[in-house]
Amino acid sequence: MDETNTHPDADGAQRVLSAVLAGHRRLRTLLDGLTDAAAREPSALPGWSRAHVLAHIGGVGSALARQARFALRGELIEVYDGGRPARDAGIEAGSKRTADELRQAVAETLAEAEGALTAVGSQDWERPVRYRDGDVRAVLLCWWRELEIHTADALLGYGPDDWSRDFCGHLWDFLAPRAPLATLLTLEATDGPERRAYGSGEPLTVRGRLTDLTAWLTGRAPTGPLDSGPAPLPELRPWP
Repeated sequence: MDETNTHPDADGAQRVLSAVLAGHRRLRTLLDGLTDAAAREPSALPGWSRAHVLAHIGGVGSALARQARFALRGELIEVYDGGRPARDAGIEAGSKRTADELRQAVAETLAEAEGALTAVGSQDWERPVRYRDGDVRAVLLCWWRELEIHTADALLGYGPDDWSRDFCGHLWDFLAPRAPLATLLTLEATDGPERRAYGSGEPLTVRGRLTDLTAWLTGRAPTGPLDSGPAPLPELRPWP
């Protein structure tokens, strides 16, 4: 995989940004036919409706956009005003919106994110942000993850099977800390060259299609089988 999978340089950041903007266009198209009844239907996330997921996309997208926007001013700002409680309250409030209101809110967020991220110059990706005490590149990568994963969670016709190889490679690297303790976990794609080993200890290899392995690593249900030999699939550690 190329450098977009870890921490991209300026050229890598531009390639990730191109993928993000394509994801914006895709989500706008997928939301065109959303109805009020469909908004109330379950998503892929337990306990969350499709509206909950869309409200979260709107909230996290705006939060990350302002991280980039303030960074370009040389300022730091918290990801969410009011922290996690405010984030959760915003999702609950947003989940009660109509389909038209959700569509409008997401469209506004996508426009806000586009404006903030396309304003980043080649020398600006290393500007510091409050998000994980990282930089603007980390914000871009976070939005890529949030956008791709939660678009799939919304069950709008785009799922993990549609994730690109570059995106899967990035998730494999980002989610490496999920490898179980005392286990040398090897992921091996049966439909490509991808093979990664994480951790140390008792060896365990899990084989499957790249997108199925990636879905499992994110805590989502793969559509195809995974083979871990005689051992059961291990329980993964929390998200980093």
